[in-house]
Amino acid sequence: MPRLPALTSKKVIAQLKSRGFLLDHTTGSHFIFYHPETKKRVTVPYHTKDLPKGTLLSILKQAGINRNEL
Repeated sequence: MPRLPALTSKKVIAQLKSRGFLLDHTTGSHFIFYHPETKKRVTVPYHTKDLPKGTLLSILKQAGINRNEL
């Protein structure tokens, strides 16, 4: 399995938007996205540094994205 790339919140949000996710609302420093067709919800913390590996894996799992697709 390939290594996960170091991604910032901005890059993850861009990936989600390109896959059809829309911003639902924000709660503090977290953006909540949803997909209108699949009804999936994804929470993305918005910080300037790279996301930790576990957080990135959790976001991918919530969105139904395979880690090889990044």
